[in-house]
Amino acid sequence: MSGAGNGARRVVVTGIGCVTPVGTGVEGLWAGLKARRSAVRAITRFDAAPFRSRIAAELPDFRPQDFLDARGSRRLDRYSQLAVVAARLALADADLALAREDRERVGVMMGSALGGVAFAETQAAVYAAEGLRGLDPSLALSVFGGAASCNIAIAFGATGPNATNAMSCASGAIAVGDAFHAIRDGRADVMLAGGAEAPLAPLCYGAFALIRAMSTRNDDPASASRPFDAERDGFVMGEGSAVLVLEERGRALARGAPVVAELLGAAANNDAHHMTAPYPDGSRAARCITLALEDAHLAPAEVDYVNAHGSSTPLNDKTETLAIRRAFGEHAGRLAVSGTKGYYGHPLGASGAIEAAITALALARGWLPPTLNLRRRDPECDLDYLDGEGASRRPRVALSNSFGFGGVNAALVLARAD
Repeated sequence: MSGAGNGARRVVVTGIGCVTPVGTGVEGLWAGLKARRSAVRAITRFDAAPFRSRIAAELPDFRPQDFLDARGSRRLDRYSQLAVVAARLALADADLALAREDRERVGVMMGSALGGVAFAETQAAVYAAEGLRGLDPSLALSVFGGAASCNIAIAFGATGPNATNAMSCASGAIAVGDAFHAIRDGRADVMLAGGAEAPLAPLCYGAFALIRAMSTRNDDPASASRPFDAERDGFVMGEGSAVLVLEERGRALARGAPVVAELLGAAANNDAHHMTAPYPDGSRAARCITLALEDAHLAPAEVDYVNAHGSSTPLNDKTETLAIRRAFGEHAGRLAVSGTKGYYGHPLGASGAIEAAITALALARGWLPPTLNLRRRDPECDLDYLDGEGASRRPRVALSNSFGFGGVNAALVLARAD
């Protein structure tokens, strides 16, 4: 394996923090994956009766007060709570105390499709009922997407590079890629990177229901998210967050950090085609994969496993298959591929970060999760999609794909820690 070339600084994942519908924290997430059960249920957060779709992957037991002090729980909306809690869990997993670090060399990169829009939606109802005096004073500080990275920075004193991108469902992966490049290029030594999404409110949910992007398998929610299955009928909205601690490899090893995986490359581009439909032949997404491999100084044949975006929409899954075949050529048939959104739905901008975390853990622990609900394979989705029990394998290199509305494509290349 060629890996990071030209004497570039190497970047490793030393900690993972996550809040997902299938589990919180590394062990909670891993146990949820091993259980091979979907977290999709009928919506309880609000009355979904007006919508064609009435299911979601909600967080079943998230209590911010379990992780944050009373002020933090009260001051932050759900979106920022999820971001800060995931960062706290990631730092604990990395055994990293930022108080002992040069915090000008510690940064934060986050991604979110909607940011605090759902909180603004609830406040709009308050305003209609009570007027200006009824509004939560934190509204102006919560609604913008950058609240995620800024609140993490404030919570942990990280004064280095800081940004939250809003590039739809590829946001989390783009954030991880940007953080990777910041360390590799010498602009930082430690980065907290990931995504957070809290979209389960009537207007946010209804907007996606209106364009018929979501599954209507309301009578059988656990089987609704079914990537690459012939009977898939749309994605299932979810919520959650994930943050990865990325460090320059030499300093991580020097402090005895628990290295989970190494990041080798990242890329992003755009279809420049349509706001909801991917470029039909998959060539733009394929180009993104190729750019990520070039960034990692790897040949396509060196990749063993792909954690697919696999949104469970008719167009995306077919196009992603075309993209993988185009990017990998004849090697595509030898790749093991998983689409893991059957577990936790599609938490929009957080999904790429959650899937990067899953990919890193799969490399470290030697088990590749299955594609849940893959019962009748679509003839147009003809790769080696893992189903059933998953697979006990020790891949050396993996690719994690993320694609989003607006034609956004992102790809991350990770390797097992050596």
